[in-house]
Parts: sequence; structure tokens; C-alpha cells
Amino acid sequence: MEKTKTIGGYDFIAYTKETYEEDIVIQRSKEFYHWMDQRRTVREFSDKPIPKEVIENIILTASSAPSGAHKQPWTFCVISSAELKKKIRGAAEAEEYESYNSRMSQEWLEDLKQFQTDWHKPFIEIAPYVVIVFKKAYDLDADGNKQNNYYVNESVGLATGFLLAAIHHAGLVALTHTPSPMNFLSKLLERPANERPCFLIPIGYPAEETYVPKLKRKVIDEIAVFYD
Repeated sequence: MEKTKTIGGYDFIAYTKETYEEDIVIQRSKEFYHWMDQRRTVREFSDKPIPKEVIENIILTASSAPSGAHKQPWTFCVISSAELKKKIRGAAEAEEYESYNSRMSQEWLEDLKQFQTDWHKPFIEIAPYVVIVFKKAYDLDADGNKQNNYYVNESVGLATGFLLAAIHHAGLVALTHTPSPMNFLSKLLERPANERPCFLIPIGYPAEETYVPKLKRKVIDEIAVFYD
């Protein structure tokens, strides 16, 4: 039976997660790091179908992320419709064409050369699923009154990180695409005014022959400062 306790008029449940001895903690942390270090952004997708249940589980994992005041200020729009994906690709490529040809600085374009990417985004149509992550600037109650959400950007960023980890864990690949501006997604998906698009994420299996840039991730001394 679940052990509960009332504190300040609110119900709390006992935290019962299994703990491990130090050597097992080290081993598990290292194994997870090496597993996640294999995760890569992929632009070459297979159109092989994915069971809807897999996507549901991935999104439920994303929604287990912490959020300000537990408001869970996110909506995950899942698109598998070929017609809708085609419209999204057309609108995304229009924005990306403008970005690559007039909006991006020369420095930005130089930084992107290592990825050999451009304004063409065929993966939006090829991947079996595209998930659009929306942040909810505020919520609405049953009477249409605004309710505050807190640390929205941070919360949605954490949830998207959980989403990417869950995709990798399922043996799938993804791309975090951020065409700018992204307002066309709100219009195409007819989302309410309190939702703002943050990420466009194709999800699927990698193409049979897929190549990714040979990148070097920063080492621990470049990303962490320890105060012993």
C-alpha cells in the first residue's frame, strides 16, 4: 500500500526509489553516459513506420520532467498526416530559405558549414512522425481566465531534453529543428494564442545509409567547475 502523509493540507507520498551501493552508482552513471554519448542529430530518416504507442510513451516520458510549480506548460503536437507534413515542410523551407539567404550572419553560416545543411528539409516529410513542442505562456481555466505558468522556457527545455533521451533509448533518432520565425506552425495546427512553438522534431529510424558529422564533444574540464 502506498504510504502517504498530509503536510499543510496537501497529500505527499513516500519516495521509494531504489538506491545502490557506490560501485553500482559509478557503473550505472558511466554506462548511461556512454549510451547517451552515442546520441546524434540525424537528418537522413527512413520512412519505416513506428507504432503510435512508442510515440505516446516517449511523450509521457518527456512530460515526467520537472516544471515550475508543476504547471507542465507544454503541448506536444504529433503529426503523421502526409498532407500536413507536406504543408509544414513547405512553410519551414520558405522560412529557412530566407534565413540562409538574408537573415543569418556570415559567421553563423560559417559555423553551419561543418554540418553541410541548407534550407532544404526533406526529413519533415520522410520521418513517420513529426512532434511540434509548444510552450504554454499561460493556461486558461474553464471560464477562460488566465492562469500563470512559471519558468516556462526552462520547463519546456527540460521536457524536450527528456524527450530526446527517450527517443534515443527507444532506438530511434531525431532532429531538433528550429525554423525561425515559427509562427506558421501555430497557424497550420490551429493552436490557441497561449501556445508558442519551440521545436520541430522529426522522429524515426535512421536511413539505411546515414552519415553524421564527425564531432568532438567538450571534455569535463571544459564544461564543469568543481568547488571541493
